[in-house]
Amino acid sequence: MECNRCGACCIAPSISTIIPGTGSGKPAGTRCIHLSADMKCSIYNERPKVCREFSPTPELCGNSFEEAFRNLDALEKATC
Repeated sequence: MECNRCGACCIAPSISTIIPGTGSGKPAGTRCIHLSADMKCSIYNERPKVCREFSPTPELCGNSFEEAFRNLDALEKATC
């Protein structure tokens, strides 16, 4: 599946890896500082390894930001 770059994966999950420009990661439910107003990653080609290795799937991402966010949020809560 090709990522539609809706931005849900930049908000819903926690990221423990250092995000460029922060010196730390981010908590679940918090926007990444590199997520632009149009829901695109402003450092897409230089994003952290954890972000590059994320593989979108139809089951996880669904057909909309809302569906992807719901699924990623549920996964985050199930793995805490």
